[in-house]
Amino acid sequence: MRGAVSSICAKRVAVLLLLGSAASLAGNVDISVVERSGRGVADVVVTVDSLQPHRTASAASTAVMDQRNRAFSPRVLVVAVGTQVEFPNNDTVSHQVYSFSDAKKFQLPLYKGERHSPVLFDRAGLVVLGCNIHDDMAGYIYVTDSQFFGETDTDGVLHLHNVPPGDYRLTLWSPFIADPASDLSRDVHLDSQGVSVQQIRLTRPLRALPEPRPKRGDWEY
Repeated sequence: MRGAVSSICAKRVAVLLLLGSAASLAGNVDISVVERSGRGVADVVVTVDSLQPHRTASAASTAVMDQRNRAFSPRVLVVAVGTQVEFPNNDTVSHQVYSFSDAKKFQLPLYKGERHSPVLFDRAGLVVLGCNIHDDMAGYIYVTDSQFFGETDTDGVLHLHNVPPGDYRLTLWSPFIADPASDLSRDVHLDSQGVSVQQIRLTRPLRALPEPRPKRGDWEY
């Protein structure tokens, strides 16, 4: 019996050592997005996908898309497929949030405060938000099944941690970026040293207004 227990313990130790070795090989991908002038661009969605076959685990998480000063806050939110998003209205006026995007069609009847249950975003894609009361309001929820993702900070920088070595496709998106989509994707390699630094310099001026704009439609879907 003692020998059997020792064998089981040895196997557990071996598994832990393998997991520790894999974790030690994981590194960082540092992304910087800048305008032609060199100024960083904030709130750019960055996704990093392995070019090797992989399984994507669905995420059970929550996020918040608030409404303040007659605007969505944040304007851009990136979430994993399977995320539930809360839509509190902390504004001084009522709003009626809606989306006719293919990735998620929904509407929240006119409200203030926190009167609605979270909305489940179970399909990858871009969800464009609008308000039936205030046509100038536009918000974006980028739903992704990517392994690694995030948004650039106020300096236009994003640090992605614990990325295993390998080949990946890096893709950018922002409602203000006017560069063609073909220029916003690149393949990157993360070697055993564990660090990849990527700077993407945009070639076109940023848009004055975000695109796409919310579209109205028929609620019979």
